[in-house]
Amino acid sequence: MDAQPPPRGPRQRLGEDQRRKQLMAATVLEVAERGYEGATLTKIATRADVAKGLVWRYFADKDDLMEATAKATLETMRATIVDALDLGRPVPEIIRAALRLAAAQIRTHRNELVALDRILHNLPGPDGGERVITDFYEESYRGQESLFRRGQAEGSLGDFDARIMAVTYQGSIDAMLAYLEIHPELEPQDYADGLAEILLGAMKATA
Repeated sequence: MDAQPPPRGPRQRLGEDQRRKQLMAATVLEVAERGYEGATLTKIATRADVAKGLVWRYFADKDDLMEATAKATLETMRATIVDALDLGRPVPEIIRAALRLAAAQIRTHRNELVALDRILHNLPGPDGGERVITDFYEESYRGQESLFRRGQAEGSLGDFDARIMAVTYQGSIDAMLAYLEIHPELEPQDYADGLAEILLGAMKATA
């Protein structure tokens, strides 16, 4: 006689924050695997093991879910880097370490990076037109500006516009990750070190 599988217990009831995180995690995987258009709400709900109608309880529509996923993913990845840094070190050392940590994410958070890139380049703006990607980076820019100004105050960085440098710095990170994605044979840490020398060469105070 075949053994019968044990009965399944009641499905755990999740709070609103947990359910939103569950749906956004499923969104990351679906977008990474199927692309932006291929990641339908039905497929996302199936991956999250919830009824499709439940998605509308927490998100207004697909665009709302995608925007929330992009923002949460950016925040998580930014926090991962910041939490690993020794912010008591001199600013140039912090920049070098941050770039190495960012480059490492191509291997530790590839799905998140792929999904984030696809969402940011497909999510429509409020008026239905193209979304301004830099809107998503405002918190990153502010943190980077603060770090650069600290370096200027301590004398390890030169005189430059901190906002312009923050935008340039973030753009360099995005370009690095995109290049590493299509060139997996490259060592991410070597790329990060080379990028650090170029950026710090532009940032450092002159004698």
